[in-house]
Amino acid sequence: MSGVKSIERAFAVLRELSRGPAGVTEIAEELQLPKSTVARLLGALQSEGVVEQEGYGLPYHLGEGLADLAGAVVPGESLIATARPHLQYLAAQSEETAGLSVLAGFDVLYIAEESADTDVTMRDWTGERTPLHVTASGLVLLAAQPPEFIDSCLKRRLKAMTSNTVTDPEVLRKRLGAIDRSGYAWARREYRDDIVSVAAPVRASERVVAALHVHGPSYRFPVDEDVVTAIVVDAAARLSDTISAPA
Repeated sequence: MSGVKSIERAFAVLRELSRGPAGVTEIAEELQLPKSTVARLLGALQSEGVVEQEGYGLPYHLGEGLADLAGAVVPGESLIATARPHLQYLAAQSEETAGLSVLAGFDVLYIAEESADTDVTMRDWTGERTPLHVTASGLVLLAAQPPEFIDSCLKRRLKAMTSNTVTDPEVLRKRLGAIDRSGYAWARREYRDDIVSVAAPVRASERVVAALHVHGPSYRFPVDEDVVTAIVVDAAARLSDTISAPA
C-alpha cells in the first residue's frame, strides 16, 4: 500500500468513527476494504492516540490525540486554553452547553466543551467529528472557506442525518452566503432530532480559525433565539479579540 493511499484510507477510517464508535468489520464493510487493512490502520491510529478502544473486541472511537492536535491552531499558544474562560462564560449565560470546534477536512472537529449546571445535560462531544453541512459550527466554518473548497465540499455525497438535514447543494450555497453575511448559523434538528445549535466564527487576524457554539435539547432550546444569538456572537467576538491581540 502506497504512503498516499495509506493516508487517504486512514482519514476515511477517522471519518467513519466521527459518526460514532465502530468495530473493524463494520468499518471494513462501509469502506469496502479488507478487514486486515482496516485493523492495521486502526492499530497505527491507536498508537498515535487519535483513536481509542476501551478493551479488546470493543468498538473503536476517536481519541484525545485529535483534540491535542487541534489545540495548536493558534501558533505559540493553545486555542483551547485561551477559549476556556469564554466557554465557561457562554455556558453560564446561555444555561446550555458551549463548545469550540475547528475545520478538519470536510468535517468539523469538536475540541473543547463546557456544560452549564442544569438538571439535564448533553453528552460531551469533545473529540467527535461531524460533516460540515449538518451542524451550526460546521456551516459557520464552511461559509468562511474559499469558493474552491466550498465547491469541492458541495460536490461530495452529502448525507442526510435526519429528515431536517439540508443536502441540496444550491440551497446550501445560498445558506452559506446568508451565514457569511450575518455572522452566525442555526442548525435545528439537522444532525440529530434532539439537538438545536447556534454558532459564530472565531477569527485570528481576520482569518476564521474556529467556531464557538451553544447547543441544547430541542425540547427546551432556545427559549429566546435573539438573546442566545447575541450571546454567542458576542462571545466569539471577544475570543477573536483575545487571540488576535499583539503578544
